[in-house]
Amino acid sequence: MNTFHRIIFGDCRNMKELKDNSIDLVVTSPPYYNAPFDFPGMFKSYEEFLQLMKDVAKELLRVMKQGRIVCLVTDDMLVNGVKYPIIADITKIFMEAGFRYRDKIIWRKPEGYIRISRRSGVTIQHPFPMYFYPDNLKEEIIIFQKGEYDYKSNNSNKEKSKIDIKEFQKNKWYLTVWDITNVLPAAKEAKFTAVFPDEIPNRLIKLFSFVGDTILDPFLGSGTTMKVARKLGRNSVGYEIDLELEKVIKEKVGYNLVGGNGFEIIKREDAKKLRTNLNKQINETLAKNYKKVNSR
Repeated sequence: MNTFHRIIFGDCRNMKELKDNSIDLVVTSPPYYNAPFDFPGMFKSYEEFLQLMKDVAKELLRVMKQGRIVCLVTDDMLVNGVKYPIIADITKIFMEAGFRYRDKIIWRKPEGYIRISRRSGVTIQHPFPMYFYPDNLKEEIIIFQKGEYDYKSNNSNKEKSKIDIKEFQKNKWYLTVWDITNVLPAAKEAKFTAVFPDEIPNRLIKLFSFVGDTILDPFLGSGTTMKVARKLGRNSVGYEIDLELEKVIKEKVGYNLVGGNGFEIIKREDAKKLRTNLNKQINETLAKNYKKVNSR
């Protein structure tokens, strides 16, 4: 089946390229609030991060079709000793925007596959009460829905989209905990952005969309959602502010293999400005942290 994919370099708070009620499913991972390894200093404050999510939630409500699903891969974040309740705050934001809170899935990573962890080591060094911080082996997939889905509606691709029950049962998709190996730091794509494994969009796209549907990732990153959507016979749209990721995205989603056929790339002026400002903020934060460490 021929599919069409749009890569838009621009701010997803304004998805002007998309019509109202045009998207069937969202699978995305918002930037992890000032994560030390991926996004240090990206946001000046937690309030700035929450405002981004409010703006995006409002825009997603506009572009989503009635009854369809939004899936966000994210987690609470520990930054400079402060734990931020991101899951709770995003859930509240999306419900206030008009979405229904449908469900939550725990993505559990294999023990020993986490990036770096010094948290549990504090208790080993200080085996006394009040020193305990657990190592984090999970992220959460929070699922929202725009109103109610009409299960009586006809879809010409319903049979083509039938879920493989053997796969469903073998890999235990029916549980609220999914055991999936994460993309390791040594992986090529992990050098550019925080990446989730193909298996996450693979499951979500099969469970919540039909062949021929349009999948949106407003935080495209390296292009994992688009890659999997194309493989599964779905159309897709992705927004990304980092123009430096163009080469990575093209390689990952198969753009080069087909000579760009079936793809459209749009570069908006706001992406160039955002990238410049973001680089400045991150470099300032890294410089401050370097100065702090070397002054000890």
